[in-house]
This record gives sequence, C-alpha cells and structure tokens, in this order.
Amino acid sequence: MTEFIGGGIGLLILVVVGIGIMLYLVPIPLWIAAWASGAYVGLPTLIGMRLRRVPPGTVITARISAVKAGLDIPLNDLEAHYLAGGSVVRVVTALISADKANIPLPFKRAAAIDLAGRDIVEAVKMSVIPKVIETPRIAAIAKNGIQLIAVSRVTVRTNIDRLVGGAGEETVIARVGEGMVSTIGSAESHKDVLENPDHISKHILSKGLDAGTAYEILSIDIADVDVGENIGAKLQIDQANADKQIAQAKAEERRAMAVALEQEMRARVVEAEAEVPRAMAEAFRAGNLGIMDYYRMKNVQADTEMRDAIADSGDAPDQRSGR
Repeated sequence: MTEFIGGGIGLLILVVVGIGIMLYLVPIPLWIAAWASGAYVGLPTLIGMRLRRVPPGTVITARISAVKAGLDIPLNDLEAHYLAGGSVVRVVTALISADKANIPLPFKRAAAIDLAGRDIVEAVKMSVIPKVIETPRIAAIAKNGIQLIAVSRVTVRTNIDRLVGGAGEETVIARVGEGMVSTIGSAESHKDVLENPDHISKHILSKGLDAGTAYEILSIDIADVDVGENIGAKLQIDQANADKQIAQAKAEERRAMAVALEQEMRARVVEAEAEVPRAMAEAFRAGNLGIMDYYRMKNVQADTEMRDAIADSGDAPDQRSGR
C-alpha cells in the first residue's frame, strides 16, 4: 500500500512538472489573447519563439498593438529586430504614432533608426511637435569694433529620412553660431544689427545649415542681443603699447650704439696719446726736435695745467654755495 501511494505521488509530481513545462513552452493565455485580437499566432510559432529565446509576451503584445492600430507587421520582422538587439515595443509605438500623424515611416527604417541608437519614439514626436533649441551666448564683433553677444532660438523638427547618419543638435548649434558670427562680423556698425536683428535670421536660413543633419530648421529667432566691449579700441590701445615698446627698444639700441661709439673713440684717443712719446723719440733721433724745443713744450704744458688748477679752485666756492 505504501509503495502504491509513493508511486502515485511521484506520478503526480511528474504530471505537474510536465504541465508546467507545457504551459511555459505553450503560453495558452497569450495564444488566446492573440487569437481574440485578430493577430492570430499558431502554437508551433509560440513554441519556436521560446526555443529561439525570444520572449513571446513582448513580441506578441507589440504585434497585437500594431494590428489593433491597423498596421500589418510580419511577426518574423519583429523577432529579427528583437534578436538584433532592438526594442520591439519602441519601434511599434513609433510606427503607430507616425501612422496616426500621417508620417510615412516604413518598418525597416524605424528598425534601422532604433538599432542606430536613436530614440525613434522621440524622433516621431519631434516630427509632430517641433523642438526649440537655444544656442549659448555667442560673441561677435562688427566692423566698427563693437562686440555683440547674441542668443538665438532654433526651431527644428526631425527629418526621419536623414535620421540614420545625420548630424545631431551639436552640429546645428555650431552652424547657427558660425552664421551669427559671420553675419554680425559683416555688419558695418553694431547699430545696424541692433536695429534689424532679423537680418541675422534671414542670412542664416539662406545658407541651408540643416544640410546633412537629422533635423529640418523651421525658423531661427534672435532672442537677445547685448552690447559687449569695444574690442576695436582695446586692439588699438594694445597696438599703441606695442609700437611704444618697439620705439623704446630701438631708442635703447641707438643709445647703446652711441655709448659703444664713444668708448671706441676714447680708445682711439688713448691709443693716439700712446703714440706721442714714440713719435717724439723718432723726432729726437731724426734731429727734427731739439732738447730746448722739448723743454719749451713741457713748460707750456705745465703752465696750462697750472691755469686749469687755478680755474678749478676759483669755481669751487661758488659750487659749494650753490651759486
């Protein structure tokens, strides 16, 4: 009797385990929901999805949503997108939103956008509701040297055709900033820009800055323009200081050359004075200078030195008294 009861319990456990495995491999509730929603999926297909490690709940629920919205998306495409690492739910949600907004969006393009790492749902929303991008404060200088600091708001919407491979918001902001700098820099006066800020918008829009980007620029509005510093005056001051330093350097160079020339002339005088005794000796040997002539010359030198000493002693009291 005990063996019979033990065998019955073991059989019951096997039956329960078998039913659990069957319910896991064959999600009956999901199959019924798909059948009732008009998105019928066969039981072998559901079992195959389990074996391929594709969650039937995610894929079938997304397909039911698509069918209810009037979209016929093949189940194989949804499975392939999931296995490729994409988000089936986001893609289906984006397709439904695009269909309701009359935006042409094939499944392959939506899947490619999702696999590229872009938010396909957000992209569709931006196609319906444009987004406003505000640029940072951009400084530019007009031709009269006055600096202007401007801020613009760029209204863009997603260009789904260029979303894969197209540049992002950073490129749009950089191009708009470049256009603002170019437009302000070509103005003759900062007053012209302050009087007609719409010229900046028109000039930037005419350059087609959205080429190669994932967005389409709808409008560019100048939100604020502030007057900055007088850069032209600062540059002139800096140039004047640089010219002054150059002139001082040249003057110092000329002074140094004059001092060097003076020292050179003094050296030549000393050299010439050193040649005097030698010349006198040669004159004595040649008989051109006598001994009496030499003494008379020495007397004249001594008399001259005495007169200079007397003159210096006479000027000293006046110098001490400050007269």
